[in-house]
Amino acid sequence: MNIQKGETPVRSWLTEPLSADVLRSVDRLCRAEDVQRVALMPDVHLANEVCVGVAMATSRLIYPAAIGSDIGCGMAAVVFHAEATLLADESAAARVLAGLYRYVPAMKLRQDVAPDFLPAHLQQAALSASRLDKLKNRDGRYQLGTLGRGNHFVEFQADDQGRLWLMVHSGSRGMGQAIAAHHLQRAREQNPTGKLLAVDSEMEPGQAYLNDAAWAIAYAEENRLAIVAAVERLFQELFGVAMDHQTLIHSDHNHVRRETHDGQDYWVHRKGALPAACDAPGVIPGSMGTASFHVIGRGVSAALCSSSHGAGREYSRSEAARRIPTQRLEREMQGVWFDHRHASSLRDEAPTAYKDIHAVMRAQRELTRIVRELRPILSYKGV
Repeated sequence: MNIQKGETPVRSWLTEPLSADVLRSVDRLCRAEDVQRVALMPDVHLANEVCVGVAMATSRLIYPAAIGSDIGCGMAAVVFHAEATLLADESAAARVLAGLYRYVPAMKLRQDVAPDFLPAHLQQAALSASRLDKLKNRDGRYQLGTLGRGNHFVEFQADDQGRLWLMVHSGSRGMGQAIAAHHLQRAREQNPTGKLLAVDSEMEPGQAYLNDAAWAIAYAEENRLAIVAAVERLFQELFGVAMDHQTLIHSDHNHVRRETHDGQDYWVHRKGALPAACDAPGVIPGSMGTASFHVIGRGVSAALCSSSHGAGREYSRSEAARRIPTQRLEREMQGVWFDHRHASSLRDEAPTAYKDIHAVMRAQRELTRIVRELRPILSYKGV
């Protein structure tokens, strides 16, 4: 669908008409200075300042809110040298869940929890403010290898050949949030008018943001890899099973990159949008308890070579918690192992809190090609 908001062309791949709140948010984005193109993915939904499920291009300005606070958040997937039947019985599932609390905590507050270090390239890279560097050496060290809360997860899945896959969704933890907040505050001090805040990529504030965002993206990558490694250690301990690391799919969906589209150089911002360049591999999760997909990008320039990053929320977290009782979550999770002790806290992550992932995939057939569909077996979420 083509939409014209002022001088800014908007392309969309939708499962349903946009709500009034989303339309207002998109209109505000399109009216922001230097916004050249906007593409809406089928999982688009309301979020702070800029919707999730949006790819946007500028010539010079960088909009931190169009990347989000969890800079570098993304997905990793890898197959085990094992059949999915490994987790068929309750005893095995219970041992895995118990082990995940030890190997992949949602939070890490003590120094004696491994790994408690930063890889050399992250340790040596300087952030733009001394406060951020101090956080790097404290929170950054302790939180590496932790999952986080909300929609982040570790999930075990079966493909149509019966193989066991791991899927991880996590990001830059508190560091990404601190970096985003720092640069938004700096921008607010320079432009306190209430407009969508931007930094100039050719000036010091923009260069400082790009430096710090690149660090957060690298940190998020290392965080996911640390989680993958921890899960492999757990499975070797429990079952003597390793992973086939050559199958690793790894990408992020919250970033800004310099890219060329239709012969024009842009700063492409993605907030909850998967890069989908031609033949680029990616992971599109459904929701807790529903199918997920491994995909290949088709390189559609009109979409800024992007696709959805997931199913997208149907209800906000607060609305989902009001609408969805615990018993409904448990019904929807039939056939998927999870920690029932936390069922009440997970209502905002119930499958019906999200859009229909199959409808989302149909809406973006032009953008991605499905390589495989996976069904969930066990879901672990931080609470």
